[in-house]
Amino acid sequence: MTREESIRSGLNDVRDGIVLACGQSGRSVDEITLIAVSKFMSVQDIETAFNAGQLHFGENYAQELLVKASSPQLAGKPIRWHFQGGLQSRKVRDIIPVASTIQSVDRDSVIDELARRTDPAAPVDVFLEVNTGGEAQKSGAAPANAERLCRRLIQIPGVRLKGLMTIPPFLEDPEASRPYFVALRRLRDELRARLGASGDVLAGLSMGMTSDYKVAIQEGATVVRVGTAIFGARTP
Repeated sequence: MTREESIRSGLNDVRDGIVLACGQSGRSVDEITLIAVSKFMSVQDIETAFNAGQLHFGENYAQELLVKASSPQLAGKPIRWHFQGGLQSRKVRDIIPVASTIQSVDRDSVIDELARRTDPAAPVDVFLEVNTGGEAQKSGAAPANAERLCRRLIQIPGVRLKGLMTIPPFLEDPEASRPYFVALRRLRDELRARLGASGDVLAGLSMGMTSDYKVAIQEGATVVRVGTAIFGARTP
């Protein structure tokens, strides 16, 4: 099997997995956005997935995102870039013109930069990253701090707060991730009620990766971020 065939096959398998998980939970496939996590993958790999109908791609490093988005093979294509890595405040300015969505907003200094740099005429979608596992080594806001940060984000004219994102602790059994997905969904529901959010404000849940995206969909994910199942193992 060629590299191109492998990517197409992986993408089709993940799409089939999404259909299965939606069927198991009584949901429509149209509710789910699949992000192909393309960090460390080549421009050619991304182009292959794009040609197979994939529009959403996720990158973890600002410089890598900028290089790929401006490459001759990808520039001008209707790709929706999602930035989902740990975000340094000084990189916000560089990412805003490229990323349609920033998934990893988690602290005041980043929100300060969004308030300074975003344009109400071209708002950027954001997710507040929440550290549902309470892991010291991981980024993400503490659940207890989520309401205050969400209130700040909602007040920025150039920002659309789309929802919450989480990366649970790495666990071998996908079922072990379920409590973290449930916790994020419940937090989202509580925040929407407290903030009086309506429409698509704070409605999304970005959760689930290669090992556990089906469980995440069963628990309400609207965005899943899958890399290895599509592109194979990464080699930095």
